[in-house]
Amino acid sequence: MSLLGGAAAAWPIAAQAQPTRVARIGYVSGTGSAADPGPFVEALQQGMREHGYVDGMDFIVEYRGAEGRQARVPELVAELVQAKVDVLVTPFPIAIRAAKQATDTIPIVMVILSIRLLAGSSIALRNRGETLRGFLCSRGI
Repeated sequence: MSLLGGAAAAWPIAAQAQPTRVARIGYVSGTGSAADPGPFVEALQQGMREHGYVDGMDFIVEYRGAEGRQARVPELVAELVQAKVDVLVTPFPIAIRAAKQATDTIPIVMVILSIRLLAGSSIALRNRGETLRGFLCSRGI
């Protein structure tokens, strides 16, 4: 799980150049809720800490969870885009598509747990825009 934070440390976040600025990471989950964001948000935070970043001082995670209601995902992505987060992170294919439609300026990091999740998907990796990045984690699946 700490690999997720390692990937985040490599992102071109402006806060790396300006340590006094807090980087805002928008995270969208299809199943989590505000009360229970799930293990991937904690893994992201832990990975960032392992790379020397302090939660609340160097970065914050602005979390949105659809609580299993897929129809809410575009709205949640739009909230984060309107909030002008520095980067969007999601392991959820519907949120990836919504993010691609919502912004062409905010970097989008896809956390793909299995390449099988992309099978039949309309997410075109070979035609990705400048803002779309991927991270594949097949460990434990």
